[in-house]
Amino acid sequence: MPHPLDAAAVRTWCALALQALGRERERIDAINVYPVADGDTGTNLYLTAESAARAVEAAFDGHGASGTEPGLADAVGAMAHGALIGARGNSGTILAQLLRGMAEVLGEGSVDGDPGAAAALKRALRRAAESTYEAVAHPVEGTVLTVATVAAEAAGRADGSPAAVARAAYEGARTALEATPGQLAVLGRAGVVDAGGCGLVAVLGALAGALSGEVPTAAIAVRPEASVRADASVRPDAPVRPDAPLRPDASVRLDASAPVPGGCPAADGHAPEPEGPHGGHGDPDGPAFEVIYLLEADDDAVARLRARLDGLGDSLVVVGGDGLWNVHVHVDDAGAAVEAGIEAGRPYRIRITHFGTADGGRAARRREAEPAARAVVAVVPGDGLAGLCAEAGATAVTVRPGEPPASGELVQAIRQAHAREVMLLPNDPELQHTAAAAAEQARTEGVRVALIPTRAAVQGIAALAVHEPARSFDEDVVAMTSAAGATRYAELAVAERQSWTMAGVCQAGDVLGLIDGDVAVIGSDLAATAATVLDRMLSAGGEMVTFVLGAEFPAALAERLERHVRERHLAVDTVVYEGGQRGAPLLIGVE
Repeated sequence: MPHPLDAAAVRTWCALALQALGRERERIDAINVYPVADGDTGTNLYLTAESAARAVEAAFDGHGASGTEPGLADAVGAMAHGALIGARGNSGTILAQLLRGMAEVLGEGSVDGDPGAAAALKRALRRAAESTYEAVAHPVEGTVLTVATVAAEAAGRADGSPAAVARAAYEGARTALEATPGQLAVLGRAGVVDAGGCGLVAVLGALAGALSGEVPTAAIAVRPEASVRADASVRPDAPVRPDAPLRPDASVRLDASAPVPGGCPAADGHAPEPEGPHGGHGDPDGPAFEVIYLLEADDDAVARLRARLDGLGDSLVVVGGDGLWNVHVHVDDAGAAVEAGIEAGRPYRIRITHFGTADGGRAARRREAEPAARAVVAVVPGDGLAGLCAEAGATAVTVRPGEPPASGELVQAIRQAHAREVMLLPNDPELQHTAAAAAEQARTEGVRVALIPTRAAVQGIAALAVHEPARSFDEDVVAMTSAAGATRYAELAVAERQSWTMAGVCQAGDVLGLIDGDVAVIGSDLAATAATVLDRMLSAGGEMVTFVLGAEFPAALAERLERHVRERHLAVDTVVYEGGQRGAPLLIGVE
């Protein structure tokens, strides 16, 4: 039965798109030969979609607190914003712009009734396709841009409900995808269709499924010579199992026994062999680095930035608006690309990847190097802690306040660790479900993963300190879990607004002392509040206090706290680390 084009449909669309991209991720990675064959298009699309889906869930959670539900404009706005801030790679950046283009139309608030909704969806798909050409410095046909355009044209010719329009867009995208090898020579030589376009087919199949309640069953082959067959990649009884569930109660209105919509299964199961120094079929003399960052800047500054980056490299895509942009470019001089961003505004979340050592070389590295026996992957809130993990031989996933990692990022870190066995330290109670989803995905890839239930960075430090690869896997799990469990944790934070807490009412600017996650102390001074927190924690005993200093925590204040421990609590040792985290001036652990 068709469903209305509303916020619930957007939520379902995101969930189904994430399932489809999760299922097809490896196959899309395998056919990624343009613009650089770095083997990560499927992964980048998945991570971008996951960020969009998380933002939509957050919008529903925010309205749920007041007993209401978000409107269509709220949901599509959250989806587009989530994709923008989480966009990965060339393909993810273009997907973010497609979603933003749709949000520009669907967020106008004039989507009323089925006839109006169908017309609005046609306009949204057309605007999405147009916006991608505006975002890409040098558009190339035979890519996802072409697939999006043909999909929009097919949708424009459709009659009926939004579900009929979405189905027409999906079918048009499938037809366009089959034609891409004849439009782009590099695809024809590799014998594959465009990877980004393949991902878009999956996303549009999810949209059609969300609006119709019926999953598209026709699959598209990744190789042009393969015939397109109905039900080619699924069994009628195959259950839907998302690689990274958004949350236990995520709303998906389709039958749980239905196959995931969309899909680009391989016709013969073989991926194209990489060629050239970049591991691909692209230009062997192409740029060496991929540079991506978010940028806060005005429109005029971004126009100048586009011109400068266009002269520095290629594969330039700049998407966004309203002061926030996602910048993607391939260059030889990564520093110059970042400096251009600094001149234009405030760049952050900067990611620089060398194509010789990035995912494009993953297959070669796997052939050359045997995996380690065991490794540790830890989520940490600051660069200092990331350095500490690196010194201990662990792989760190550094996060910023309010930007938790997606499960796909944790899976990528597990792969990067390149070990047969991995200890995963989430170091945050809010990441337990995300980490569990990542561990489950990694296990399907043959990695034995143990999820150590660390709830704070100081518990992760304690667990890492007793990690011993020479022990048996189970013994190491027990030792690390025990060390984490024996470590009480606390942190200082500064209240942003007046609110009720377990310790009473706090005002904006108050210093909050949280012990084991709950506000226990409210004060006006960092040192005094920290000392009170320490005394409360040590009143129950302790042998070691760990201080992890935030990016702006004064060193003199740390010395004062160490002296406080020595004078007030005999036989208790202290250790201080420069954590570099933002948001929490001080983290405290007591063992």
